[in-house]
Amino acid sequence: MKIAVIGAGAAGLAALRHCTSDIYNIEVICYEREDQVGGTWIYREEHGMDQYGLPMHTSMYKNLRANLPKEVMGFPDYPIPDVPENYLHRTQILDFLNSYCDHFKLRQYIKLSHHVELIKPMKTHRKWTVRVKDLPKNSVTVELFDAVMVCNGHFSDPNIPEIKGQDIFQGQQMHSHDYRIAEIFNGKTVVVFGAGPSGYDLAIDISKTAKLVYFSHHMQNVIGTVFSDNVIQKPDVLELFEHSVRFNDDTIASADVMFYCTGYKYSFPFLDETCGIRVDSNMVTPLWKHIVSIENPTLAFIGLPTRVCAFHLSDLQVRFVLQFWSGRKDFLPKQDMLREENEEFKTLAKKGILKRHFHVFNERQRFYADDLAKTAEIVPLAPVIINIYNECYMQFLKDLINYRNSRYKIIDDYNFIRY
Repeated sequence: MKIAVIGAGAAGLAALRHCTSDIYNIEVICYEREDQVGGTWIYREEHGMDQYGLPMHTSMYKNLRANLPKEVMGFPDYPIPDVPENYLHRTQILDFLNSYCDHFKLRQYIKLSHHVELIKPMKTHRKWTVRVKDLPKNSVTVELFDAVMVCNGHFSDPNIPEIKGQDIFQGQQMHSHDYRIAEIFNGKTVVVFGAGPSGYDLAIDISKTAKLVYFSHHMQNVIGTVFSDNVIQKPDVLELFEHSVRFNDDTIASADVMFYCTGYKYSFPFLDETCGIRVDSNMVTPLWKHIVSIENPTLAFIGLPTRVCAFHLSDLQVRFVLQFWSGRKDFLPKQDMLREENEEFKTLAKKGILKRHFHVFNERQRFYADDLAKTAEIVPLAPVIINIYNECYMQFLKDLINYRNSRYKIIDDYNFIRY
Protein backbone atom coordinates (compact mmCIF):
# COMPACT_ATOMS: atom_id res chain seq x y z
CA MET A 1 0.00 0.00 0.00
CA LYS A 2 1.31 3.45 -0.94
CA ILE A 3 0.23 6.37 1.24
CA ALA A 4 0.72 10.12 0.84
CA VAL A 5 1.01 12.18 4.03
CA ILE A 6 0.34 15.90 3.62
CA GLY A 7 2.31 17.94 6.14
CA ALA A 8 5.18 17.22 8.55
CA GLY A 9 3.86 18.84 11.69
CA ALA A 10 2.95 16.79 14.77
CA ALA A 11 0.08 14.98 13.01
CA GLY A 12 2.12 14.23 9.90
CA LEU A 13 5.05 12.93 11.93
CA ALA A 14 2.70 10.66 13.90
CA ALA A 15 1.34 9.38 10.58
CA LEU A 16 4.86 8.63 9.34
CA ARG A 17 5.88 6.98 12.59
CA HIS A 18 3.10 4.37 12.33
CA CYS A 19 3.14 3.98 8.55
CA THR A 20 6.83 3.04 8.77
CA SER A 21 6.50 0.66 11.72
CA ASP A 22 7.01 -3.08 11.30
CA ILE A 23 3.27 -3.68 11.75
CA TYR A 24 2.27 -2.62 8.25
CA ASN A 25 3.62 -3.15 4.76
CA ILE A 26 3.38 0.46 3.61
CA GLU A 27 5.27 2.70 1.25
CA VAL A 28 4.88 6.32 2.35
CA ILE A 29 5.87 9.78 1.12
CA CYS A 30 5.32 12.95 3.14
CA TYR A 31 5.10 16.32 1.41
CA GLU A 32 5.96 19.36 3.51
CA ARG A 33 5.72 22.90 2.18
CA GLU A 34 8.23 24.34 4.67
CA ASP A 35 11.97 23.70 4.57
CA GLN A 36 11.87 21.93 7.93
CA VAL A 37 9.55 19.75 10.02
CA GLY A 38 7.41 21.12 12.84
CA GLY A 39 4.32 22.58 11.22
CA THR A 40 2.73 25.39 13.20
CA TRP A 41 5.60 25.28 15.74
CA ILE A 42 7.98 26.77 13.18
CA TYR A 43 8.55 30.46 13.92
CA ARG A 44 8.97 33.00 11.14
CA GLU A 45 9.51 36.70 11.76
CA GLU A 46 7.79 37.42 8.44
CA HIS A 47 4.06 37.36 7.92
CA GLY A 48 1.83 37.66 4.88
CA MET A 49 3.39 35.81 1.95
CA ASP A 50 6.48 33.60 1.93
CA GLN A 51 9.33 33.71 -0.58
CA TYR A 52 7.33 31.59 -3.03
CA GLY A 53 4.27 33.82 -2.95
CA LEU A 54 2.27 31.40 -0.78
CA PRO A 55 0.36 32.52 2.34
CA MET A 56 2.53 32.15 5.43
CA HIS A 57 1.60 28.90 7.18
CA THR A 58 2.78 29.50 10.73
CA SER A 59 0.88 31.55 13.30
CA MET A 60 3.62 31.26 15.90
CA TYR A 61 4.62 34.36 17.89
CA LYS A 62 7.92 34.96 19.63
CA ASN A 63 6.86 34.63 23.27
CA LEU A 64 4.50 31.68 22.92
CA ARG A 65 4.51 28.97 25.56
CA ALA A 66 2.40 25.84 25.31
CA ASN A 67 -0.93 26.04 27.14
CA LEU A 68 -0.70 22.39 28.21
CA PRO A 69 1.99 20.83 30.41
CA LYS A 70 4.68 18.64 28.87
CA GLU A 71 3.11 15.50 30.37
CA VAL A 72 0.27 15.69 27.83
CA MET A 73 2.23 17.30 24.98
CA GLY A 74 4.23 14.22 24.03
CA PHE A 75 3.26 11.09 22.15
CA PRO A 76 2.10 7.83 23.78
CA ASP A 77 5.33 6.02 22.87
CA TYR A 78 7.63 9.06 23.01
CA PRO A 79 7.00 11.40 25.96
CA ILE A 80 8.69 14.73 26.38
CA PRO A 81 11.79 14.30 28.58
CA ASP A 82 11.66 15.60 32.13
CA VAL A 83 12.97 19.17 32.08
CA PRO A 84 12.69 21.94 34.70
CA GLU A 85 9.98 23.79 32.75
CA ASN A 86 6.48 22.32 32.80
CA TYR A 87 4.82 24.50 30.15
CA LEU A 88 7.35 24.59 27.36
CA HIS A 89 8.42 27.46 25.12
CA ARG A 90 7.72 27.10 21.41
CA THR A 91 11.42 26.40 20.72
CA GLN A 92 11.37 23.43 23.10
CA ILE A 93 8.31 21.93 21.39
CA LEU A 94 9.94 22.33 17.99
CA ASP A 95 13.11 20.68 19.32
CA PHE A 96 10.98 17.83 20.67
CA LEU A 97 9.28 17.26 17.30
CA ASN A 98 12.68 17.15 15.62
CA SER A 99 13.85 14.66 18.25
CA TYR A 100 10.76 12.50 17.60
CA CYS A 101 11.45 12.68 13.87
CA ASP A 102 15.05 11.56 14.34
CA HIS A 103 14.27 8.87 16.92
CA PHE A 104 11.95 7.07 14.51
CA LYS A 105 14.17 7.85 11.48
CA LEU A 106 11.41 9.67 9.60
CA ARG A 107 13.36 12.27 7.60
CA GLN A 108 14.06 9.84 4.78
CA TYR A 109 10.34 9.79 3.96
CA ILE A 110 9.84 13.56 3.91
CA LYS A 111 10.13 15.80 0.87
CA LEU A 112 10.67 19.32 2.21
CA SER A 113 9.77 22.47 0.28
CA HIS A 114 7.16 20.49 -1.66
CA HIS A 115 3.78 22.20 -2.03
CA VAL A 116 0.77 19.99 -2.72
CA GLU A 117 -1.30 21.71 -5.40
CA LEU A 118 -4.02 19.15 -6.13
CA ILE A 119 -5.36 15.87 -4.77
CA LYS A 120 -7.92 14.06 -6.87
CA PRO A 121 -9.43 10.55 -6.90
CA MET A 122 -9.10 8.63 -10.15
CA LYS A 123 -12.36 7.68 -11.85
CA THR A 124 -11.26 4.30 -13.15
CA HIS A 125 -9.01 3.06 -10.32
CA ARG A 126 -9.18 3.21 -6.56
CA LYS A 127 -6.18 5.49 -6.46
CA TRP A 128 -5.36 9.13 -5.89
CA THR A 129 -3.40 11.53 -8.04
CA VAL A 130 -1.29 14.00 -6.08
CA ARG A 131 0.18 16.98 -7.93
CA VAL A 132 3.15 18.48 -6.12
CA LYS A 133 5.41 21.44 -6.78
CA ASP A 134 9.06 21.33 -5.80
CA LEU A 135 9.32 24.97 -4.73
CA PRO A 136 13.10 25.57 -5.04
CA LYS A 137 13.23 23.82 -8.43
CA ASN A 138 9.88 25.27 -9.61
CA SER A 139 8.98 21.87 -11.07
CA VAL A 140 5.70 19.95 -10.85
CA THR A 141 5.23 16.18 -10.62
CA VAL A 142 2.17 13.94 -10.35
CA GLU A 143 2.25 10.71 -8.36
CA LEU A 144 -0.28 7.95 -7.68
CA PHE A 145 -1.22 6.73 -4.20
CA ASP A 146 -3.57 4.17 -2.71
CA ALA A 147 -4.52 6.43 0.19
CA VAL A 148 -3.98 9.95 1.52
CA MET A 149 -3.63 11.27 5.06
CA VAL A 150 -4.25 15.02 5.26
CA CYS A 151 -2.20 16.46 8.14
CA ASN A 152 -1.99 20.11 7.11
CA GLY A 153 -3.07 21.61 10.45
CA HIS A 154 -5.77 24.15 11.13
CA PHE A 155 -4.01 27.29 12.38
CA SER A 156 -3.12 28.93 9.08
CA ASP A 157 -6.30 30.32 7.43
CA PRO A 158 -7.51 33.23 9.60
CA ASN A 159 -11.18 33.62 10.45
CA ILE A 160 -12.08 37.33 10.50
CA PRO A 161 -15.70 38.07 11.45
CA GLU A 162 -17.70 40.73 9.67
CA ILE A 163 -18.33 43.75 11.87
CA LYS A 164 -20.22 46.87 10.90
CA GLY A 165 -17.80 49.71 10.15
CA GLN A 166 -14.72 47.64 9.29
CA ASP A 167 -14.43 49.57 6.03
CA ILE A 168 -14.32 52.98 7.71
CA PHE A 169 -12.11 52.20 10.73
CA GLN A 170 -8.93 54.26 10.30
CA GLY A 171 -6.80 52.32 12.75
CA GLN A 172 -4.92 49.09 12.17
CA GLN A 173 -6.78 45.78 11.77
CA MET A 174 -4.87 42.52 12.06
CA HIS A 175 -5.42 38.87 12.89
CA SER A 176 -3.37 36.95 15.46
CA HIS A 177 -2.05 34.85 12.55
CA ASP A 178 0.21 37.81 11.65
CA TYR A 179 1.28 38.64 15.21
CA ARG A 180 4.92 38.09 16.18
CA ILE A 181 6.12 40.58 18.84
CA ALA A 182 4.38 42.81 21.40
CA GLU A 183 6.48 45.86 20.58
CA ILE A 184 4.31 46.67 17.54
CA PHE A 185 1.63 47.84 19.99
CA ASN A 186 3.85 50.20 22.01
CA GLY A 187 1.72 52.97 23.52
CA LYS A 188 -1.42 51.98 21.57
CA THR A 189 -4.99 51.25 22.62
CA VAL A 190 -5.80 47.77 21.35
CA VAL A 191 -9.10 45.89 21.19
CA VAL A 192 -8.42 42.16 21.50
CA PHE A 193 -11.48 40.53 19.97
CA GLY A 194 -11.99 36.87 20.91
CA ALA A 195 -11.42 34.70 23.98
CA GLY A 196 -10.01 31.49 22.62
CA PRO A 197 -6.63 30.35 23.95
CA SER A 198 -4.81 32.85 21.73
CA GLY A 199 -7.07 35.72 22.79
CA TYR A 200 -6.36 35.10 26.47
CA ASP A 201 -2.63 34.76 26.02
CA LEU A 202 -2.25 37.67 23.63
CA ALA A 203 -4.28 40.05 25.77
CA ILE A 204 -1.68 39.45 28.48
CA ASP A 205 1.31 39.45 26.12
CA ILE A 206 0.52 42.79 24.51
CA SER A 207 -0.53 44.44 27.78
CA LYS A 208 3.20 44.63 28.61
CA THR A 209 3.69 47.24 25.88
CA ALA A 210 0.24 48.56 24.93
CA LYS A 211 -1.19 51.65 26.59
CA LEU A 212 -4.60 50.06 27.07
CA VAL A 213 -6.13 46.68 26.14
CA TYR A 214 -9.86 46.07 25.78
CA PHE A 215 -10.39 42.32 26.04
CA SER A 216 -13.65 41.83 24.15
CA HIS A 217 -15.44 38.47 24.33
CA HIS A 218 -18.70 36.65 25.08
CA MET A 219 -17.31 33.94 27.37
CA GLN A 220 -20.00 32.39 29.54
CA ASN A 221 -17.51 30.89 32.00
CA VAL A 222 -16.46 33.22 34.78
CA ILE A 223 -12.86 34.30 34.23
CA GLY A 224 -11.15 34.30 37.61
CA THR A 225 -7.94 35.90 36.35
CA VAL A 226 -6.95 39.25 37.83
CA PHE A 227 -5.56 41.17 34.86
CA SER A 228 -3.17 44.08 35.02
CA ASP A 229 -4.72 47.55 35.38
CA ASN A 230 -4.44 48.31 31.66
CA VAL A 231 -6.60 45.32 30.63
CA ILE A 232 -10.35 45.95 30.66
CA GLN A 233 -12.81 43.18 29.89
CA LYS A 234 -15.67 44.13 27.58
CA PRO A 235 -18.47 42.33 25.74
CA ASP A 236 -18.40 41.76 21.97
CA VAL A 237 -17.65 44.61 19.57
CA LEU A 238 -20.86 45.73 17.89
CA GLU A 239 -19.61 48.42 15.52
CA LEU A 240 -16.48 50.25 14.38
CA PHE A 241 -16.18 53.97 13.72
CA GLU A 242 -13.23 55.86 12.26
CA HIS A 243 -11.25 55.99 15.50
CA SER A 244 -13.39 54.13 18.02
CA VAL A 245 -15.48 51.02 18.69
CA ARG A 246 -18.89 50.40 20.22
CA PHE A 247 -19.35 47.36 22.42
CA ASN A 248 -22.51 45.34 23.06
CA ASP A 249 -23.06 47.25 26.31
CA ASP A 250 -23.37 50.44 24.19
CA THR A 251 -20.16 51.93 25.56
CA ILE A 252 -17.82 53.57 23.06
CA ALA A 253 -14.04 53.61 23.37
CA SER A 254 -11.22 55.08 21.29
CA ALA A 255 -9.01 52.46 19.64
CA ASP A 256 -5.85 52.37 17.56
CA VAL A 257 -5.94 48.65 16.70
CA MET A 258 -8.57 45.95 16.15
CA PHE A 259 -6.74 42.73 16.95
CA TYR A 260 -8.75 39.71 15.81
CA CYS A 261 -8.06 36.61 17.92
CA THR A 262 -11.02 34.89 16.32
CA GLY A 263 -9.59 31.53 15.33
CA TYR A 264 -9.09 29.83 12.04
CA LYS A 265 -10.97 28.15 9.22
CA TYR A 266 -10.41 24.59 8.10
CA SER A 267 -8.92 24.92 4.66
CA PHE A 268 -7.98 22.33 2.05
CA PRO A 269 -7.37 24.29 -1.17
CA PHE A 270 -5.57 21.30 -2.69
CA LEU A 271 -8.61 18.97 -2.52
CA ASP A 272 -10.53 18.62 -5.78
CA GLU A 273 -14.31 18.79 -5.38
CA THR A 274 -14.51 15.15 -6.50
CA CYS A 275 -12.85 14.20 -3.19
CA GLY A 276 -16.33 14.48 -1.69
CA ILE A 277 -15.35 16.79 1.18
CA ARG A 278 -16.78 20.20 1.96
CA VAL A 279 -16.32 22.70 4.78
CA ASP A 280 -19.77 23.83 5.92
CA SER A 281 -19.69 26.61 8.54
CA ASN A 282 -16.27 25.26 9.56
CA MET A 283 -17.53 21.69 9.88
CA VAL A 284 -15.52 19.32 7.71
CA THR A 285 -18.04 16.86 6.31
CA PRO A 286 -19.03 14.13 5.56
CA LEU A 287 -16.53 12.39 7.84
CA TRP A 288 -16.74 9.23 9.89
CA LYS A 289 -15.54 9.92 13.42
CA HIS A 290 -14.00 13.25 12.39
CA ILE A 291 -11.38 11.34 10.37
CA VAL A 292 -12.45 9.25 7.39
CA SER A 293 -14.03 10.59 4.20
CA ILE A 294 -17.34 8.77 3.91
CA GLU A 295 -17.44 9.26 0.15
CA ASN A 296 -13.82 8.09 -0.32
CA PRO A 297 -12.65 6.11 2.75
CA THR A 298 -9.02 6.00 1.61
CA LEU A 299 -8.88 9.72 2.36
CA ALA A 300 -8.35 10.57 6.04
CA PHE A 301 -7.87 13.76 8.06
CA ILE A 302 -5.59 13.63 11.08
CA GLY A 303 -5.74 16.31 13.77
CA LEU A 304 -9.04 18.10 13.06
CA PRO A 305 -10.32 18.13 16.68
CA THR A 306 -9.40 21.17 18.79
CA ARG A 307 -9.26 21.69 22.56
CA VAL A 308 -7.68 18.26 22.92
CA CYS A 309 -4.36 16.61 23.75
CA ALA A 310 -3.40 17.08 20.11
CA PHE A 311 -0.25 14.95 19.82
CA HIS A 312 -1.75 12.00 21.69
CA LEU A 313 -5.03 12.17 19.81
CA SER A 314 -3.34 12.44 16.40
CA ASP A 315 -1.35 9.31 17.22
CA LEU A 316 -4.59 7.52 18.14
CA GLN A 317 -6.32 8.68 14.95
CA VAL A 318 -3.47 7.40 12.79
CA ARG A 319 -3.56 4.00 14.45
CA PHE A 320 -7.34 3.95 14.01
CA VAL A 321 -7.14 4.61 10.26
CA LEU A 322 -4.39 2.07 9.64
CA GLN A 323 -6.46 -0.68 11.24
CA PHE A 324 -9.03 -0.20 8.47
CA TRP A 325 -6.70 0.55 5.57
CA SER A 326 -4.65 -2.56 6.39
CA GLY A 327 -7.74 -4.76 6.30
CA ARG A 328 -7.60 -5.66 9.99
CA LYS A 329 -10.99 -3.98 10.40
CA ASP A 330 -13.79 -3.32 7.92
CA PHE A 331 -15.47 0.05 7.38
CA LEU A 332 -19.16 0.33 8.14
CA PRO A 333 -21.53 0.65 5.18
CA LYS A 334 -21.70 4.21 3.87
CA GLN A 335 -25.22 4.81 5.17
CA ASP A 336 -24.21 3.76 8.68
CA MET A 337 -21.24 6.14 8.72
CA LEU A 338 -23.47 8.98 7.50
CA ARG A 339 -26.01 8.17 10.19
CA GLU A 340 -23.36 8.26 12.91
CA GLU A 341 -22.17 11.71 11.84
CA ASN A 342 -25.74 13.00 11.62
CA GLU A 343 -26.65 11.65 15.05
CA GLU A 344 -23.60 13.31 16.60
CA PHE A 345 -24.47 16.59 14.91
CA LYS A 346 -28.07 16.45 16.19
CA THR A 347 -26.94 15.58 19.72
CA LEU A 348 -24.59 18.57 19.82
CA ALA A 349 -27.23 20.88 18.33
CA LYS A 350 -29.65 19.92 21.13
CA LYS A 351 -26.97 21.02 23.61
CA GLY A 352 -26.69 24.38 21.85
CA ILE A 353 -23.33 23.63 20.23
CA LEU A 354 -23.06 25.42 16.91
CA LYS A 355 -22.06 23.70 13.66
CA ARG A 356 -18.83 25.71 13.57
CA HIS A 357 -17.85 24.11 16.88
CA PHE A 358 -18.45 20.53 15.70
CA HIS A 359 -14.73 19.71 15.97
CA VAL A 360 -14.22 21.55 19.30
CA PHE A 361 -14.06 18.82 21.93
CA ASN A 362 -13.01 19.71 25.50
CA GLU A 363 -15.13 17.39 27.70
CA ARG A 364 -16.07 15.25 24.66
CA GLN A 365 -12.45 14.22 24.25
CA ARG A 366 -12.57 11.27 26.64
CA PHE A 367 -15.62 9.63 25.07
CA TYR A 368 -14.24 10.21 21.57
CA ALA A 369 -10.82 8.71 22.33
CA ASP A 370 -12.35 5.68 24.03
CA ASP A 371 -14.72 5.17 21.11
CA LEU A 372 -11.87 5.22 18.57
CA ALA A 373 -9.89 2.66 20.56
CA LYS A 374 -12.87 0.37 21.05
CA THR A 375 -14.03 0.58 17.43
CA ALA A 376 -10.60 -0.16 15.95
CA GLU A 377 -9.53 -2.53 18.77
CA ILE A 378 -6.33 -0.61 19.47
CA VAL A 379 -4.52 0.54 22.60
CA PRO A 380 -6.48 3.46 24.10
CA LEU A 381 -5.12 6.70 25.51
CA ALA A 382 -4.13 6.46 29.14
CA PRO A 383 -6.95 8.10 31.15
CA VAL A 384 -4.41 10.13 33.12
CA ILE A 385 -3.57 12.15 30.00
CA ILE A 386 -7.12 13.46 29.68
CA ASN A 387 -7.40 13.81 33.47
CA ILE A 388 -4.44 16.21 33.44
CA TYR A 389 -5.89 18.07 30.45
CA ASN A 390 -9.17 18.63 32.31
CA GLU A 391 -7.36 19.81 35.43
CA CYS A 392 -5.28 22.25 33.37
CA TYR A 393 -8.37 23.67 31.71
CA MET A 394 -9.93 24.43 35.11
CA GLN A 395 -6.71 26.07 36.31
CA PHE A 396 -6.58 28.05 33.06
CA LEU A 397 -10.04 29.52 33.74
CA LYS A 398 -9.21 30.29 37.37
CA ASP A 399 -5.92 32.11 36.92
CA LEU A 400 -4.64 32.64 33.40
CA ILE A 401 -1.56 34.54 34.52
CA ASN A 402 -0.26 31.96 37.02
CA TYR A 403 -1.67 28.58 35.90
CA ARG A 404 1.55 27.71 34.07
CA ASN A 405 3.37 27.72 37.41
CA SER A 406 1.78 24.37 38.33
CA ARG A 407 3.77 21.19 37.88
CA TYR A 408 2.43 17.71 37.25
CA LYS A 409 3.69 14.21 37.88
CA ILE A 410 2.07 11.10 36.42
CA ILE A 411 1.71 8.33 39.02
CA ASP A 412 0.11 5.65 36.84
CA ASP A 413 -2.32 5.33 33.93
CA TYR A 414 -5.09 6.96 35.98
CA ASN A 415 -3.55 9.21 38.61
CA PHE A 416 -1.33 12.27 38.82
CA ILE A 417 -0.32 14.88 41.35
CA ARG A 418 -0.19 18.66 40.86
CA TYR A 419 2.20 20.76 42.92
